Amino acid sequence: MSTIPVALLNSANPPIIPRQFDAGQPEVLRVYPFSANEISTKSNVPEEDSSVEDRLARLRNHYELHGMRRFCEAVMLCHEHNHLHVMVLQIANSFYKLPGGWLKEDEDEIEGMQRILAEMFEPDGSKNEKKWEIGETVGTWYRPNFDQSLYPYIPVHVTRPKEMKKQYLIRLPQPKVIAVPKNLKFLAIPFHDLYDNIQIYGPQLAALPHVFAHYRIEYMDENGNVAAVTPGGPQQPGARTS
Repeated sequence: MSTIPVALLNSANPPIIPRQFDAGQPEVLRVYPFSANEISTKSNVPEEDSSVEDRLARLRNHYELHGMRRFCEAVMLCHEHNHLHVMVLQIANSFYKLPGGWLKEDEDEIEGMQRILAEMFEPDGSKNEKKWEIGETVGTWYRPNFDQSLYPYIPVHVTRPKEMKKQYLIRLPQPKVIAVPKNLKFLAIPFHDLYDNIQIYGPQLAALPHVFAHYRIEYMDENGNVAAVTPGGPQQPGARTS
C-alpha cells in the first residue's frame, strides 16, 4: 500500500491496493502545508497572569463567583513532508501551549473561541470582519482541584471539577492573516516529536497523535491538490488490486 495517490505514482511496480478499510471513521481531514498560511506579526500580547500562583488564584475567585470555569484551546494542524504538525505557542523558550483562553461566565463557547483567537491573532488595526471557523471538539480535559493537574476524565472521587478545558479543531488555512504577537513564538511541532514526549510537551500535547489516529488524512499541496493520503480509503481508478 502506498500513501501516494495512484495518479501520481511513477513506479514501474505499483503496490497492490487492498479493499477499503475505513468503516466507522470520521470524514476525511484535509491538511495543508504550513506555507499555505499567511503569517505576520503584531504588537505584544501580555500574559494575563505573571505566575502559576496568580493563575490559580484567579481560577479560585472565578469558581467561587460563577462555578466551574470553561477554557477553550485551538488545535491547528498543518503538514510538512506529508507528516502532521500542530501549531503551538512557545513562551520563554521552555513552555509550549495551544492557543486558547478562558471564556467569560456568560459567553457562548463558539463565540468565545472566536473572540479569543481574534484577540490573539488579529493584526493590529485589522478591519477583517470574517470570524474564525471553529471545528469539532477533539479533546476534553478536567481540573479537579485548584492546582496544575489536568485529566482527560473526571476522577471517581471528584463531583465538582474546578475547570473544564475543550480543544477545538481549527482547520487551516483560514480566510485571514494570522498575526503572531512579537513576545510569542508560533511553531509547528511534528507529531513524531510530540508522541510519548510528556517530559517536554506535557500530557495534553503528547496525546494529540493518539487523538488524530482515527482520522484518514489527505495531505494537500499549496494549490489544493492531494499530494498524499493515509491508507484504507476507497479504491482509486487505475489501482493495482492483485
